[in-house]
Amino acid sequence: KESAATILEKLKDVTSYEGEDAVFECRLSRETTQDAQWFLGDVPLQSNEMNEIRVQGTRHTLILRKVTLEDCGPISFKVGQHTSAA
Repeated sequence: KESAATILEKLKDVTSYEGEDAVFECRLSRETTQDAQWFLGDVPLQSNEMNEIRVQGTRHTLILRKVTLEDCGPISFKVGQHTSAA
């Protein structure tokens, strides 16, 4: 059984203007097969035309495309028992 990955680099608060992209990044202690999940408030985010979710090794990136006022709110990233929020 693999040991749980921990969050090394936590999310940073991002301020963006309407119509811009907002980029959030998190770095884990190691690559993991565990489910990593992004949330806006309580809503789990999926990769689609509005949100791009990338994983490059231990770096997890969320890009919210052309944000609107409705996108305002807490973003969180969860992996295993660990959570980071911005």
